[in-house]
Amino acid sequence: MSESNEAELVEPIEEEIGEEVEEFEPEQEDNLGLDKALDTYRKLIERKDGKEALTEKEQEELEKRIKEIEAREIVENVEEHDPVEIPCEKGKITIGPPTLTRFEKARIMGARALQLSQGAPPFIPIPKSARISLDIAMEELELRAIPITIRRVLPNGDYQNIPIDYFD
Repeated sequence: MSESNEAELVEPIEEEIGEEVEEFEPEQEDNLGLDKALDTYRKLIERKDGKEALTEKEQEELEKRIKEIEAREIVENVEEHDPVEIPCEKGKITIGPPTLTRFEKARIMGARALQLSQGAPPFIPIPKSARISLDIAMEELELRAIPITIRRVLPNGDYQNIPIDYFD
């Protein structure tokens, strides 16, 4: 084929591709997801652990619940919230349990053991039973000798800084 014939073949293909572009409508997908969820919900209720079919009263109740779900307002935007510090008043811990969680303990001991292994001075006399820096860190944590503050954060961003002395 000559170059002029190839150019003629390429041009119509580009035009077809340009025409096929469709606009994206997110509302339809949201409705499809809701419809699918409601169909699944209906099937779960109708199955009723393999027993007989639903009575008319139960069917009406199901339809009423489905219409109630469809009528709910869909919240798309969450209002902006500036994180605020919740003060520790009189040693009261308002976020989380009154004791250190196992994750907080592990984080504290790991960080302190790393500091000790890199030459940081210990806050307590080194016990004779200590063989590694982690043993010293565990003992410091038990005696609450480590000057550390735990920050607990809520899902909305609010937080509380809790000194280690406040924990049980």
